[in-house]
Amino acid sequence: MKKSLVTSLIILFNVLTISAQWSNRYPKVDGFGHHVYLEGYELPVLNAGPTDPAPSPKTNTIAFSAKGWLWLYNTETKVANRITSSSSMDSKPNWSPDGNQIVFVRDNSSDTKIMLFDVNSNKETTLIDTKALDLDPIFSRDGNSIYYASAEKGSIDLWEIDLSTLEKKLITKNDDLERLPIAMNSKDYLIYLKKKGFSYDSIELLNLVEGTSNPLAEENFTSQAAFTLSPDNQTLAYTWPKDDYYEIRLLNVFYPESNLLLTKSNNLPLSPKFSADGQWVYFNETNDDERSELKRIRINGGLTETLSIYKWNFGIPTTKIKIVSKIDGEIIPVRMSITDLYGHPIVPETGIVHSDGQNGVVFFYSPGEIDIETTLGEIIITAVHGFSTEKKVQKVVVNESSGLIEINLKRIWNARAHGWYSGDNHFHINYGGTNQLEPNDIVLDLKAEDLDVAFPLLANLGNRFLQQDLWDWKREELPIIQFGQEIRSHFLGHLGLIGTKDLFWPWVWGPRYDIYGNDDRLNAEPLNFARNQGALGGYVHPVSVRNPFSENGAKRIPIALIADSVLEESDIIELGCLWSDEIGTAEVWHKILNIGIPLNISAGSDVMNNLYRTMAIGAIRVYTKPKGDLTVESYLEALKNGKSFVSNGPQIEFKVNDKEVGDIIKTKNKKVKWTLDVHSPLPYDKVEIFVNGEIINTQKGNTKSGSKTFNGSFEVPSGGWVTARVSGGNIEWPLMDSYPFAESSPIWFNNLGSTTSVTAKNAAQDLLKLLSVSNERLIQGYGDIPIPILTEHFEKARQKLLKIIEE
Repeated sequence: MKKSLVTSLIILFNVLTISAQWSNRYPKVDGFGHHVYLEGYELPVLNAGPTDPAPSPKTNTIAFSAKGWLWLYNTETKVANRITSSSSMDSKPNWSPDGNQIVFVRDNSSDTKIMLFDVNSNKETTLIDTKALDLDPIFSRDGNSIYYASAEKGSIDLWEIDLSTLEKKLITKNDDLERLPIAMNSKDYLIYLKKKGFSYDSIELLNLVEGTSNPLAEENFTSQAAFTLSPDNQTLAYTWPKDDYYEIRLLNVFYPESNLLLTKSNNLPLSPKFSADGQWVYFNETNDDERSELKRIRINGGLTETLSIYKWNFGIPTTKIKIVSKIDGEIIPVRMSITDLYGHPIVPETGIVHSDGQNGVVFFYSPGEIDIETTLGEIIITAVHGFSTEKKVQKVVVNESSGLIEINLKRIWNARAHGWYSGDNHFHINYGGTNQLEPNDIVLDLKAEDLDVAFPLLANLGNRFLQQDLWDWKREELPIIQFGQEIRSHFLGHLGLIGTKDLFWPWVWGPRYDIYGNDDRLNAEPLNFARNQGALGGYVHPVSVRNPFSENGAKRIPIALIADSVLEESDIIELGCLWSDEIGTAEVWHKILNIGIPLNISAGSDVMNNLYRTMAIGAIRVYTKPKGDLTVESYLEALKNGKSFVSNGPQIEFKVNDKEVGDIIKTKNKKVKWTLDVHSPLPYDKVEIFVNGEIINTQKGNTKSGSKTFNGSFEVPSGGWVTARVSGGNIEWPLMDSYPFAESSPIWFNNLGSTTSVTAKNAAQDLLKLLSVSNERLIQGYGDIPIPILTEHFEKARQKLLKIIEE
């Protein structure tokens, strides 16, 4: 098969499989795949410390963003003066050549626009405000126009606006993402960042006359790539990935074949910018307290210098307050958000800050007592403690004498007191974000989210296998932390392995990769690797659509999932994940149960915790009821035995004839009674009871938060299973998923894996259709590459389903 056709198929597969339950908060951009990456990597971030430094071309002043506003910092007095005060977030400043104006990005948490600030008059002007993302403004060398990036025409392209006429001109137009335009002295050239396809990134030199571009540097997944051009147009200083970290390198624009390391700094130097004389490169970098710091290094090398800020001048009075959070009278860590009267977020001086992509809320974590500097006047404090409390919103009028503020929450239900422990089995501590976190950095997050177990998965970027040095790191006290591994065989489907003692190799293979692209390798190989170590493995974020049995839906299922599930290679399936659809995944899961395979459920948020724009760890989780004390071993055993339920908010206790989830009912009675206790921080639309995948009882949910008991009865089938589901309703804190959802593991009738002939045949017919679609995609994707192992595996699954149908 020709390479171009293979590439086309790979891109098509990416489009079909990467769309998910959460789609986008900001205006959709064409040609980029999943918005979680675009919004996570390409949009501005918020930190209490300085980011995006821009040295003035005329004075000893540096413009930067901090706390969501723009500031001017005097390098001699070391005083930072705030120059913007909007309710939105201001970032990415760049100076005009004469030093009289600053162009920047304004972000209102659902869209961006480009603003112009006059330094002498303090006047702001809206320059670009489309119904699409507008980013990366920078002045031309003569100051007469501004280059920028915008998705006004669908994909993110490069544009130019003439400042005298305000006429806009489209510079590039293709399906790639083009960002960060930097003007050269010659108007015939631009330097910009191009992101092509799934992961191929390059810094390009664009010839505006000929319409051609040549790469200056190339790499995969350069999430924090940024660059700056020296005043003499010779040297490019650029932030570039190196293994797990980033560094600033130098290259000659006209001889880019080799490059030079300028600094690793503390392994995450970001947003480089040349000084006007070309002797310094300024940048920002987070410290161990996750606060961004302003730094610089001489162009000739040497040690980095941290520029301290002696005073922050807000321009209006501020004061410091202490906020204490309590649950039922006890000081406890919480997830917290604070805004001023105008809706601008107020953040602490240290600690990582996030923006919740579902609700658009900026949040951080308080250990129970936290100090905050705020302007005077009304502020709004919002706090939650995982799924255990309702959202508490408290308005406070702050004055100069304000000191201690107490916010009190009430627990809805204590899961631990009833033997239930919650876990997030799939997320990533570091995955290309603007912080470099250590495992201990997430302990506060877990406590505030009321999580007991965390399995961060070591991730890979196709050509970089991240954080292997953390593999043996463990925390055995609550909250328990142990690392798992994500196997990203993109073409066949992603896997999560938890509880393994060793790493599986290779981490990647299949048609989407330059290396191992021809491997005839089963996903069953790592799944068996985990099982042989007494661990668990299964498919993560498996189904991204509500109806996986439609023609289009069948193409959204991981290619090897049906075959591996039918052949009982998989121990668990990730029923809940932010990037897939729980109800759609459950549709497939129910069919697998119906052919007599007790596939157990898991859940993971799949958040990338060092990103600014991300949901919380545990935003969707699995609750287990282990025997005895909670350990990694007892937790995994409970998962393996189906003593569990999955939830993104509602907590449920389901019983049939007093049997709990994972149990087996043996009775001669024609009917059984069921009860479902739901403890939810938000209202929900309905409760459903499924027997062998069919809804046999639907009841209206709860119009308010809190605890409520549902009950009923049904006729006992000759074989099969029963589960309970809570779903539907509006989303607000503490929830961050697309709709409220919880579903229990099965309670089985007669024996584990029982079924009925009719149920099994119907399910096998449906699964056979999905398997056929997956098999077609398998053959198409590998093309002329021989794959006897994979084809035999799929045929074995097909024969098993045919046998069930024919019996």
